[in-house]
Amino acid sequence: MMGAAGTVAALMTAGDAAAARRPGPPPYGRRAADAGELRGVWIATVGNLDWPSRPGLSAAAQEAELTAHLDRAVALRLNAVVLQVRPSADALWPSSYEPWAECLTGVQGKDPGWDPLGTAVRETHARGLELHAWFNPYRVANHTDPSRLVATHPARRHPDWVLPYGGKLYYNPGVPEVRKFVQDAMLDAVSRYAVDAVHWDDYFYPYPVAGQVFDDDATYERYGADFGDKASWRRDNTDRLVRETATRIKEVRSGVRFGISPFGVWRNSTTDPLGSDTAGGVQTYDDLHADTRKWVKEGWIDYICPQIYWNIGFPAADYAKLVPWWAETVRGTEVGLYIGEALYKAGDPAQPAAWQDPAELSRHLDLAAEHPEVGGHVYFSAKQVKDDPAGAMARLVADHYRARARTPR
Repeated sequence: MMGAAGTVAALMTAGDAAAARRPGPPPYGRRAADAGELRGVWIATVGNLDWPSRPGLSAAAQEAELTAHLDRAVALRLNAVVLQVRPSADALWPSSYEPWAECLTGVQGKDPGWDPLGTAVRETHARGLELHAWFNPYRVANHTDPSRLVATHPARRHPDWVLPYGGKLYYNPGVPEVRKFVQDAMLDAVSRYAVDAVHWDDYFYPYPVAGQVFDDDATYERYGADFGDKASWRRDNTDRLVRETATRIKEVRSGVRFGISPFGVWRNSTTDPLGSDTAGGVQTYDDLHADTRKWVKEGWIDYICPQIYWNIGFPAADYAKLVPWWAETVRGTEVGLYIGEALYKAGDPAQPAAWQDPAELSRHLDLAAEHPEVGGHVYFSAKQVKDDPAGAMARLVADHYRARARTPR
C-alpha cells in the first residue's frame, strides 16, 4: 500500500504546486466552475491529536509541521483547512481573554514564541486555501481539577461559571455571563485575523454520561422561570449562543461565514416525524440540547457540516439515509451543506466490514453527488490524511479530485 509520502508525490504535479502559490484564481474543475465545492480537512489540536505532533516542540518545528499539513492539502487538491484554535478554553493566538493553549508548550499559559493562528491565516491564504477557525465554546478542561488550570484562567477567577461532568470541566451554558464571555473570547480571534469562517463542532451541552448529572439545577431555578422544563430552557440557551454569535460575527468582520458541524442525527423519526430514518443512540435535539435543524431553517448559520460518520448500509444510522435527510433539511434555505466524513474509520479493524474497503469513502462522494444541495465534504482528520493507512484518501482523490476546485460562495 502506498505510504503518505508516496501518495502525495503521486498526486501532486508541478502544476498543482505552482498554481497553489501564484496569485489569482487556481485552475478549477468543470463541476466546481458552476457552484464551487468545499474540500476540507479538520486539524485537531486538543490533546495534540493532529498538530502539533507533541507539546514542547520549538516554534520553528511547530510551524514546519503546520505548513506540511497545508502543503499536503494542496497536494491532494483540497481547498480548506478547519484548524482548532480554541480547544479547551485556551487559545492558539495571543488572546485578550484566555491563556495560551497547553497543546503548544505542554504548559497552559506559556508563550510559544510565535503566533500559530496568525501564521496559519497567512500560510493558508498564500496557498489558495481557506482557513476556518474551529472553536469549542464550552469545554474548559479534559479533567475536573480547576487547580490544574493556569492561575489567571477565567474558570478559576469565576468558579461559579464552571461545572464538572464526565471527568471534564465545562462552562455552564445557562449563565448569561458565560455566553457573553465565550463569544467575546472567540470573536477576539475574528477581530484580529482575516479568517474565512468561524467553525464549531458538536459540543454544546455535553454528551450524556451514564450515572452522572450535569448539575445546573440552581442555574435553571434562577434563569429558567419562563420555560416549562429544563430541556427547553437548555435548548434556548444554545439557540441564544448561536443566534447572538451569528449576529456579532458580521459586526466584527463582514464576509466571515459561520458554520457548525453537529453530530449527524438531529432526531430519529421514531421520536419525531420530522426526524431521520435512524436509530441513533444520541439525538442532538434531546441529548446535546442543540436544535440543529432549527438553526438551518432560521438561517442563523451560513453552513452546516453534519458528522455523518457511518458507512452506507449501517443499520442504526445509514449514510445513504442521512445524506438525503440533510439535503431535504437545507433545501429552500441559503445554508450550505457539507458532509463530515469519518476518514479515521477507514481500515480500522474495530469498524464494520464496509470500512475495510478503501472505496467506501469514494462511494460516499458518489452518493452525495446525487443531491445537488451537498456542496462538499470535510475529512476527519489531518493525521489520517497524512498517514492514509487504508489508502482510502488516495482512492477518493483519484476518483473525485482530479482537478482543483474553488470553495463555494
